[in-house]
Amino acid sequence: MPVKAVILIPARLDSSRLEKKMLADIEGEPLIIHTWRQALKSRLAERVVVATDSREIADVLEVRGAEVVMTSPQASCGTERIAEAARRIDGDVFVNLQGDEPLISPENIDLALQPFFSDNPPDCSTLVFPLQPDDRLQIEDQHLVKVVMDSKGYALYFSRSPIPFRRNVLPSTTFYRHIGLYALSAGVLEQFATLPPSMLEQAESLEQLRLLENGFRIQCVTTLVDNPGVNTAEDLELVRSIIRASSHR
Repeated sequence: MPVKAVILIPARLDSSRLEKKMLADIEGEPLIIHTWRQALKSRLAERVVVATDSREIADVLEVRGAEVVMTSPQASCGTERIAEAARRIDGDVFVNLQGDEPLISPENIDLALQPFFSDNPPDCSTLVFPLQPDDRLQIEDQHLVKVVMDSKGYALYFSRSPIPFRRNVLPSTTFYRHIGLYALSAGVLEQFATLPPSMLEQAESLEQLRLLENGFRIQCVTTLVDNPGVNTAEDLELVRSIIRASSHR
């Protein structure tokens, strides 16, 4: 049976670090529109849907032809929001693509989806980006999530702290930064939404730890393509400059 893959983009209006981030103007278009258009370029996904609790966001999307599902404002995280939307959508695997990724590479979306088109699909897949051991700024930045994996590429733990901790300096030590793009089977996504927020999830403020704490396995796929998302006003200006430069080529 062919795999039906759907990209779901959770988008809320409130943002703690950047007011109304999803509607921020980038070269004449709201940020969320840029993310949606990049998602449409995926080769493996059949459908792209934005899940939002904001009528204001829905309006700017629908006028441009985007498919929107309205969700409850009570969702505690993006994965809960897309789980709510997924109940109304026919699909075997759902991609959780954050709305603040206007430069997301369509190839990265397909890279995260690829394991679900194999003979042994995982519970969940995500992307990781290798860091150099001497890149201390990224390794120690608490806003950047790091991950350690087992020998088969499955996540052991995600943290805002530098992991592994380097008590012994080894030349072979590799650090990986997590890229917050997930693909989850429909069944795992539904189960996630029924589970209460876990202790490690709340301690680190990382929703993927809810999966690990409840016995689900997350397959990590390495990518060498990394595009900046938008969390701060500085990020927004950087993305604006990148899109401006690409439009003038």
